[in-house]
This record gives sequence, C-alpha cells and structure tokens, in this order.
Amino acid sequence: FRLRHDLQRIGQTRLPDFRIETAGPAQLDTIVSVINRSYTDLAVSASQLEGYMRTPVYVPELWLLVRERATGICTACGIAELDQETAELTLEWIQVLPGYRGRKIGQTLVNALLDRGRAGAAFATVSGKMDDPTHPEALYRKCGFVGQDVWHVLRKK
Repeated sequence: FRLRHDLQRIGQTRLPDFRIETAGPAQLDTIVSVINRSYTDLAVSASQLEGYMRTPVYVPELWLLVRERATGICTACGIAELDQETAELTLEWIQVLPGYRGRKIGQTLVNALLDRGRAGAAFATVSGKMDDPTHPEALYRKCGFVGQDVWHVLRKK
C-alpha cells in the first residue's frame, strides 16, 4: 500500500509515560535493535542506517526514539526523509516493540514526525506491505493518511 497525508490536520497524541527524543549517530545501535526486534522477516545493520544519513533526504530532526520515562527503555523508533525538491515527507521506518504495541506509541510517533516535517513538506507519504501481520495501514489511517494505492512488486526468477 501507499498512502498520502496533506499535513493539514495532525493529531496531538500525548503519552505521559513516554518521551520522544531526536536520535543521532550515537543511537544507531538502539535504532537497529528496535527495527530488528520488530520484524521477523527482515533485518537492518548500522552501516545501512549510516548510509541513509549520507543521503540528501536525511534530516536529523526526523530520526526519533520513544523511551519509557520510568525505565529509559527505548520502545519505538521512527525515521522519515524529506525530499526538498518535491517537498515530500516520507515515513520510512516506524517500529514499536511488540510488548509495547496497542498503547498509542505508534500514533504518537507518526504524529510527531508529521509535525516536525511539515515545515519543509507539502505532503507526506508512507508505504508498506499489505500482508504485514502488524497491520500498519490501520495506524496510518488513524493518523490521517488516505488513499487506495497498491503497488505490486514483481521479481524475475
């Protein structure tokens, strides 16, 4: 699926037990851990994420961590990119650790990325797998994303 947000109405979900912080290069291992613990079918490396940081769409303020206030445990991460040429904000990696899902952490993270990115973007997009068992499409729709686009990926055997 591929969905679009017009950046006009962004929700203001607040979670008193969690805090959002900007992630930098020093937190790459934490981001890698959250991403890899959130999936069963893919993995990323610190070197892959370092490569993202060297692209023209990298904006440091769009790399976020969500931490539990009481423990400091990182429960979620989010990475977005901003294409200055097209004024498109793209949500790339939005993960909430399995034990923390269902607490509006993902919604809070998506809204924070939309809010931070809207100054330089005219619209935002997100894409994902239709058959993802975590059903991220529902999360994005709760955050105001719309659309019916479906992409098909064909691979030559």
